[in-house]
Parts: sequence; C-alpha cells; structure tokens
Amino acid sequence: MMRSTRTAALRSLGSGLAVVLLAAGAAGADRDDGRPARNVVFVVGDGMGAAHRELIRLATVGPGGVLEMDRLRYRGWARTDPVDPDDVATDSAATATAFSTGVRTDNGAIAVDVEGNPVRTLLELAADLGKATGLVTTSQVTDATPASFASHTPDRGDHSEIARQYLEESEVDVVLGGGEDWWYPAGDAGRWRDNPPADPAEESRGTAGDLVARAQVLGYAYVSDGDELAAAAEDKLLGLFANEEMFEHAGEGDGAAYDPSVPVHVMAAKALDVLSRDRDGFFLLLEEEGIDAMAHDADAAMVVEAGRALEAAVAVVRDFAADRGDTLVVVVGDHETGGLVVDLVESGPLDQVESGPGVLAPTLVDGTGSVAADLVDHETRAHPSETVDPANSDDGPDRAADGVIPLVGTDLTITVDWTTGWHTAAAVPVTAEGPGASAMTRVTHSTDIHDLVLDAMTRDGDRDDRDD
Repeated sequence: MMRSTRTAALRSLGSGLAVVLLAAGAAGADRDDGRPARNVVFVVGDGMGAAHRELIRLATVGPGGVLEMDRLRYRGWARTDPVDPDDVATDSAATATAFSTGVRTDNGAIAVDVEGNPVRTLLELAADLGKATGLVTTSQVTDATPASFASHTPDRGDHSEIARQYLEESEVDVVLGGGEDWWYPAGDAGRWRDNPPADPAEESRGTAGDLVARAQVLGYAYVSDGDELAAAAEDKLLGLFANEEMFEHAGEGDGAAYDPSVPVHVMAAKALDVLSRDRDGFFLLLEEEGIDAMAHDADAAMVVEAGRALEAAVAVVRDFAADRGDTLVVVVGDHETGGLVVDLVESGPLDQVESGPGVLAPTLVDGTGSVAADLVDHETRAHPSETVDPANSDDGPDRAADGVIPLVGTDLTITVDWTTGWHTAAAVPVTAEGPGASAMTRVTHSTDIHDLVLDAMTRDGDRDDRDD
C-alpha cells in the first residue's frame, strides 16, 4: 500500500529528530564567562528518547511549537549502553550511575563499579563543595535514578537501605517524591494508607525501622501533601506524596492514571526555593518517571501527560535560571523505552488504514466503514521487575491505550507504534544551557555528561575527583 507523504514524514520523526537536535541551538543566552556553575539542575526524563520528545512536542505545542527542554541552547547525543555482559540495553540504575559517577556499571547497580565498590557521585561532590543538595522525582524517592546520585548499593531494590543512606550518609537536604511504603515497617501505614483502592498491593514494607521518625530526629520536616509542602519553612525537607510512584500503571487497581498528588513542577519550585538559600549554591536532581512507566505499558496518552508535566517543571527551572548566568541546566533521558515511532492516523475506509505490524488495530468503525483507532498491543509485556508469561494475558498489564492523540494546531491525529515493552539501546538527546554547557555538543556517552557537569562545578579546581 502506498503511504501518504504526511504519514511518511511523521513516521520518520523518530530518526529524523537527529537533524533537528544537531542543528543550530534554540534562542537563549548562554552567559558562560568561565566561572564555575554555582547551581546545577540535572533533569532526567526517564525512558525519554528522541521520538518521545517529538511525541510530547506534537501533542502539547504542535508542529510549529518548541518544547521548553528544546529551548536550551546546546544539544548533543548520548549512548547509554552499560557494561553488563548480559544486555546491551541499559536500565535506569546503570545509566544514572554513569551520569552521577562517570563510571559504567552493570544493570541494577547503584553508584558502584562492576566490582561493587562505591564511586563518588556528583551530588556528594557538590555537598563537599558546601552546596545544598536535593532529589525530586515522581517515582519512589529511592528508585534507581535518584538513588544513583545519593547512595551506593549493588541492588537497586534495596529501597530502605537507600533511604537510610540519604539521611545518614549523603545527608540530602531536600527529598521530594513518592515511596512512603519503604520508609515505614510493615504494619505501620504512615500517612499514606495501606492497600489503597487505586493499587491494593501497596503497603508499608520498610526493612530499616521508622525512617520518617529518624529523619525528624535528624532535623528534617516531614510533609505528605501539597499544603504541608507549601507551608514548610525548614531548610531540610522530606516529602513523600504517595505509597509508591506518584501515578498508577496499567494493570494496577483502577488502571493507568497520571495525576500526582503534588505536581512535579510544584515540587521543583519548592526545591529551588529551599536549596537556593545556600550561599554556596546547590545540586538538584529532578526526574519525571511517568514517561518510562507509561511507555512500558505502551500507553501513548499517558506518556504525553507525563511529558507535559516534565515540560512544566523544566519551565520552572528555566525561569529560575534566566538571567542568572550561574546555573547549569541539563535535560536528558536515561534510555529509550518502547521503541516508539510517531505515526499519523488518517480517516478513511477500513482497508486503507495503515499501521506498524501487530501494534495498531482498528477497534471502532462507524456506519460508513470509516475508522477510529485504538492502540492494541498483541504481545503481553511488563516492567522488567515483573515476571510475565507472554502467552497468558492475565499475567500482564492491559496493553490497550486510550486512542488517537490530537496533533495540536491541526485537524490531524497521531498515534504511536511500539516495537518492544522494555528499553532499547538507542542513543538519547541531551540539551543544556549555562556554565560549561557548550561542551554538550561533544557528548558521546552518558559518562561524558558526568564529566561535563563535574568540569562545570570544579573549574580551576582538581579535575580528578573520581574514585575509580
């Protein structure tokens, strides 16, 4: 079947974005005068590859629009492969470790090398320089990405130990996100009730005692909702706003929903307000986890919602950094999830609607034979931490998405083809602005991003800060 010019153009976006990202930078002043970066905001869109960024752009600002994350002046690409002998595709732990330490490691490892030795992180270095530090995420605050900046363990699943290290070893000043279940022992529900209707499997399961009480002894204010967060005036702040992630996956309770009790841009704004009080500056890790989680479930509509939230957070960060000249902002994905391809859905007779193999299926046909299409994945997949029998759909999440997505500013609609339910080995785009950001154009691996940030924080200082 002949594919229309418009369809072919949209289908090529996943690979064609390389040309866009390597072109001349978007408008924005890069006021780099050679001084060290006083502040660093390291933004991770978990699972966000090039096509995810384009999907978010097309669905939120349209073909003529520019994302906030793409307005950052300097652009590059980063390979994400781990040194795992069993996999060429990374997980979040291995890439976050590369970002935070400059050392490649095995999948599942948190800020340790392949022999299990702890490696100094950018956040720890920032603290040594006298800077305030913070972690903000819509995932569990002890999930792989934030954990890799402020803890050390060969097992990304050791959540309570990671939380303990935040408090007693790395002494992170601001920790905001989900995952209260890992901070309280079984039987102590904390402020977020056990077995909620949205996901009855969620319940307190900590293995290190009452870590919230421990945090309070150490001087942290503990908050659990938006009002408490807004009112908090302390310089040390722990906020846990969900039992686990701050959204629901497909197959959990009532199904997929992206509706955090405290939006990520609100958490970002509070973190910036608190951390910027430090006269030596700060290091903030900011993560939007929903892009990856929803891509694992082939839920394009929810990927867009998570991307929209990330955009709002990046706007807050850019507004903070504007005209300061002392803040390095980096936005990057840790890997690509789903093998996503943007496509065009065209109205017409049923036999003329085209899609990728085995992914897009027409489900609604009107009286004239024209089609409205829903995404239906005919292969059961799940997050790699789950064990799933592909032959039994009851063992995995419901893979049907919510239908076609409007292409903003047009009368067209777009949908998404998926080639996998896990991560791919695709390189990811990175954008940056601020002190040292011009080096981003030379990035070739995720470890290079670590080196760029390290150089920006320690200009005219000792460059050899790694323990490897």
